[in-house]
Amino acid sequence: MTSDAPAESPTRRRRWWPWLVGGAAVGIAAGWLVVSLARPHIYAGTVLAASSQAPPMTGLVYEDGAPVDLEALHGDVVLVYFGYTHCPDLCPAMLSTIARAVDAIGSGRERVTTMMVTVDPQRDTPELLGAYVAHFDDSFRGVWGTMEQVRSIATQYGVYFENGETDDAGDYLVGHTATLMLIDPDGTLRIVYPVELGSGDLTDDLVELTG
Repeated sequence: MTSDAPAESPTRRRRWWPWLVGGAAVGIAAGWLVVSLARPHIYAGTVLAASSQAPPMTGLVYEDGAPVDLEALHGDVVLVYFGYTHCPDLCPAMLSTIARAVDAIGSGRERVTTMMVTVDPQRDTPELLGAYVAHFDDSFRGVWGTMEQVRSIATQYGVYFENGETDDAGDYLVGHTATLMLIDPDGTLRIVYPVELGSGDLTDDLVELTG
């Protein structure tokens, strides 16, 4: 039996093919967008399961003598690192990583406060601390306190430090926990980063928390 319906021409089929392919591509792209938006951000550090308000830094002062008030920083991301200016490797490496990460987030950097609390207050004066951290980024803050004050607060942050043996020149190293800690905009001690932290990973986390 012969059908009276006209056959679809090859030209017409070719005309519709790009539209079908394009529509499918748009649908796939939209699907991936929905999935990516719904997927939670995975932080580069260890997210503390029992997160609580960051311990106050009572008695500690910035390089300019102003008291450290973490409550006044609510709404900002606060990066806290315990180190010292005579540190030969870990401290400059971590501060350099933070500087690159903060610089990469553009205008969002205004909502990030970075501070290094000295674990060597005997040699690190507030003035020396300020000059040292500013070498990496002029927004960084140096934090100083007496040995008793620093040790008490470091313990609350899970940081250990101990002076090494003094050499003939009177110099010594300070062994210390070299992790970086992040306090979120709500004032919660939320993330602990390892010493191997990459600046790109930290940038991603800062964008997530300041966006």
